[in-house]
Amino acid sequence: MDVKIEKSWKTRLQVEFEAEYFKNLTDFVKSEYQNHKIFPPAKNIFSAFELSSFDDTRVVIIGQDPYHGDGQAHGLCFSVQEGTRMPPSLQNIFKEIKDDLNIDLPLHGCLNRWAEQGVLLLNATLTVRAHQAGSHQNKGWEEFTDAVIKALSREKENLVFLLWGAYAQRKGELVDKSKHYVLESPHPSPFAAHRGFFGNKHFSKTNAFLKNNELKEIEW
Repeated sequence: MDVKIEKSWKTRLQVEFEAEYFKNLTDFVKSEYQNHKIFPPAKNIFSAFELSSFDDTRVVIIGQDPYHGDGQAHGLCFSVQEGTRMPPSLQNIFKEIKDDLNIDLPLHGCLNRWAEQGVLLLNATLTVRAHQAGSHQNKGWEEFTDAVIKALSREKENLVFLLWGAYAQRKGELVDKSKHYVLESPHPSPFAAHRGFFGNKHFSKTNAFLKNNELKEIEW
């Protein structure tokens, strides 16, 4: 089937789009959008892939579900649209960046600028029913995003994977750690951040790794 997605991704993921599980997933998602309020808006489902091409990807951050509140999700994990109140996990991410790199807290929580620098902000599940966390899990998205991670691990070198929390770390088991730099810590949510997310210095460590491999650092 023809999925509208950036060319360098489409080349590598076309086999997934033709797979039976993805056809079933597409039918499910279309029905959900027709019958329920679903986030993100349909045009933003693949935003992470539009803003960070396969070729330009240097850093991968793995989330779980899109935000399920009104006006929040727009296709990038942890990110919210400008003008939307920052969720607690995102506030904690910015607190760690400030402590790590002495960068002032931003005025909004839209992470498009990260994505445009090659940070793939990948949720494991790309859609969710409004106000129902986990409602689109185990429908096929996880198989698709596993394929994304495998392709990145297999075809690229010297990527940085930031894996926050047990769920992201399980997805990270697909990464070849001999080729890539994997950083793990507890999740930035208020329930876990004080157990090791704060002070993990993942942002300075990422940039040090990129610089050592003659790759452009991220402006966090």
